[in-house]
Amino acid sequence: MKGFYNLIDTIKAELETIPFVNTVTQGDIYEIDLAKQTIFPLSHIIVNNVNLEGKIMRFNISILAMDIVDINKEDAPTEYVGNDNVQDVLNQQLIVCQRVFESAKRGDLYDDFYQTDGTASCEPFTERFENFLAGWTMTFDVLVPNEMTICD
Repeated sequence: MKGFYNLIDTIKAELETIPFVNTVTQGDIYEIDLAKQTIFPLSHIIVNNVNLEGKIMRFNISILAMDIVDINKEDAPTEYVGNDNVQDVLNQQLIVCQRVFESAKRGDLYDDFYQTDGTASCEPFTERFENFLAGWTMTFDVLVPNEMTICD
């Protein structure tokens, strides 16, 4: 039966194919040791809720795609660019979000019956958590066939 385990395992496997991802986790983000620098770039899967809609289950998923921001000790060449790589981190981690969403929309995830419904919403964040992390929180719906029957 395609359900919770299969969905998160399938999203994890897809994330692990992306070069801008080093570690994939799931569950409560505050249980992850974000002080470890070796785990970044990190993608984190959260299942927000599931709606049972007859023959399908609608999973509302959030993926946090993030990396550590490097701050250069030298003066910034311009105020626009600054003296860190926030723009680079945001660019790379948005690519992670796009890749997962497009795979579910029309790629390998779609072929495995994990299909998106609607659009994805991506919200950037910077200076989040205990280290200086930046990235995106992408939220979207995935439809999965409900193979549960009422027969014994």
